[in-house]
Amino acid sequence: MPGTARQVTDCYLARPGKIVCVGLNYRDHAEEQGIDVPPRPLLFAKWPSSVVGPGDAIVLPSITREVDYEAELGVVIGAEARAVGVDDALDFVAGYVCVNDVTARDLQFSDGQWTRAKSLDTFCPVGPELVPASEIADPQSLAIRCSVNGEVLQDSSTARMIFGVAEIVAFVSEAITLEPGDLIATGTPAGVGFTREPPRFLAPGDTVTVEVEGVGALTNPVRAAEG
Repeated sequence: MPGTARQVTDCYLARPGKIVCVGLNYRDHAEEQGIDVPPRPLLFAKWPSSVVGPGDAIVLPSITREVDYEAELGVVIGAEARAVGVDDALDFVAGYVCVNDVTARDLQFSDGQWTRAKSLDTFCPVGPELVPASEIADPQSLAIRCSVNGEVLQDSSTARMIFGVAEIVAFVSEAITLEPGDLIATGTPAGVGFTREPPRFLAPGDTVTVEVEGVGALTNPVRAAEG
């Protein structure tokens, strides 16, 4: 493969060129909302300026009161991928990371589209490090969970994805050229805050941990914006 995990590590840590995200990609997450399973991957974007690393704070700005957590498996691209087939798609993956697709639900629902709600500064924690694809035998058999202040709120498996990593890479590359260092967030399972009774949103002083089996644990504190 033209790219390696080592070669793209600095690129992904600094700021990925693109962050392509997949919505409603776990059957249990669709079911908890009473929404039909989508017929094809539902894509949206987060701006690269939202990326922070492990240990960095998720900062809650004053424009939102309903900030949610979303545990996701992140896929880092290692070689240019354009119109690749499903059978070859994993050859273009450099490695995997944990992603927290932090979302301002009130903005998401009031805007009618997702870009602003998903892209606020600090709303894309990524890490703790890039695990080479060669170390993950099957990205569709990994435990994935999210805990807030030690309480496990999401507990699922990537086996419950509607569209697997290979399908997602192939689908995205049909329309969008993927480049080394690009990040794909593959969707979140059931247990997010806005579907709970009562809703469970992040608050200053919380600590959020996203764990993916074989990939690591990504922990971030939560604080209010200054001023």
